[in-house]
Amino acid sequence: MPALNDVLAALDALWPPERAEQWDAVGTVCGDPDAEVTRVLFAVDPVQEVADEAVGLGADLLITHHPLYLRGTTTVAASTFKGRVVHTLIRRDIALHVAHTNADTADPGVSDALAGALDLRIVGPLVPDATDPEGRRGLGRICELDHPETLREFAERAAARLPATAQGIRAAGDPDHTVRRVAVSGGSGDSLFDAVRAAGVDAFLTADLRHHPSSEAREHSDLALLDAAHWATEWPWTEQAAAQLDAISDRHGWGLRTHVSRIVTDPWTAHAAAPAAPRSTP
Repeated sequence: MPALNDVLAALDALWPPERAEQWDAVGTVCGDPDAEVTRVLFAVDPVQEVADEAVGLGADLLITHHPLYLRGTTTVAASTFKGRVVHTLIRRDIALHVAHTNADTADPGVSDALAGALDLRIVGPLVPDATDPEGRRGLGRICELDHPETLREFAERAAARLPATAQGIRAAGDPDHTVRRVAVSGGSGDSLFDAVRAAGVDAFLTADLRHHPSSEAREHSDLALLDAAHWATEWPWTEQAAAQLDAISDRHGWGLRTHVSRIVTDPWTAHAAAPAAPRSTP
């Protein structure tokens, strides 16, 4: 079986840490480099419930998309919820590794997995990585549908194929608007509206869309918007990432056992819809 150091080298080749945003906190949070790894769990969020799942599985390594400590810390005391996660993992000899914005822009990356979950044909990156000579890496993806759909139908497609959450899928635009070409971006995407407009797409599917950027985007054009839960747009990456590590394990004869957490760590737990959404407000 491989040592943690061997597995981490393979992960860094998939998602080089130097490609993460400067503000990000990627890489290994805890773990003995010489410890043996036999079982790996992938998840979006390094929360206590996921740490407990890793313990229950007998995992040696937990790989998450979101960082545990994004803005730094001065304590890992178990009296804090993040410190409790660290204590849980270290007590059970479980390493924690994070691939965040370096996985967002990878080839394949988070948005490739999102497009795959929606059965979309990828044309190219929404915001290309200028350092990629092949032009395949970058943030978000521009995609095409095999057959045109209405916005209503495309929203229903997204609701059916992404993991279920309390939020579901919100849509902005004429429900009968024709959708042929789509931009997708896993996670928060309302900073990408300039690139989305330049791409000339019919719709943009992402998460965490705020009122003012969305309102302004709608005023600029008839671009349709689809807002999914943040967790739901990034969860497909965990399956993609596990498959990538499986392929590496097979090549090296490591015999790793990989698992994907299906715990819904989206923070929203209930949704109460209005009897009928108003078409306009006074």
